Amino acid sequence: MNKVESNEEQFKALSADELAQVRAWFFEFDWALWDQQLERDVSGGKLDALAEKALRDHAAGKTAPL
Repeated sequence: MNKVESNEEQFKALSADELAQVRAWFFEFDWALWDQQLERDVSGGKLDALAEKALRDHAAGKTAPL
């Protein structure tokens, strides 16, 4: 049995309250990982081309107010 399968079995044994706690923890954990990846991408210049295109489109009047 791999780690995921083992965790699945453990999750099935949790009460509703315990499962809610795991869900809340995982939500925060997952967002923190996403934030870290975004920061690495920004620092590495991976989003520069997208930002430049957005600024060009805005300057050209190709955007709409929110």
